[in-house]
Amino acid sequence: MKCKQEGLSLIGLLIVASLLGFALLIGFRAVPAVNEYLAIKRNVKLVAEEGDNGVATAELRRNFDRRGQIDDVETITGADLEISKQGGKTLVEVAYERKVPVAGNVSLLFDFHASSAAR
Repeated sequence: MKCKQEGLSLIGLLIVASLLGFALLIGFRAVPAVNEYLAIKRNVKLVAEEGDNGVATAELRRNFDRRGQIDDVETITGADLEISKQGGKTLVEVAYERKVPVAGNVSLLFDFHASSAAR
């Protein structure tokens, strides 16, 4: 009677470990970009609320820059914001790309769009 072995071979283990390692590398590289986007989105909403209270556009841009320094936002500044009034409400939007190097000449490219409009 033959006993059939079951389990993961060494080659299989190496393949699974390398795929898992690659997925972790991508995740570790992507997390800072996503965290920055979430901070930008939060700051855009706060700046729009200030604009609804009658704060001038130049002051809104400065306030965004101040909040960005606190949240370590480096990709965009207050000058990149598109600020307009729609129906008595202040609309603040920003669209930007963030390129994150992974390894060698391989990079991830993220397209982000943050807006104060309710979705």
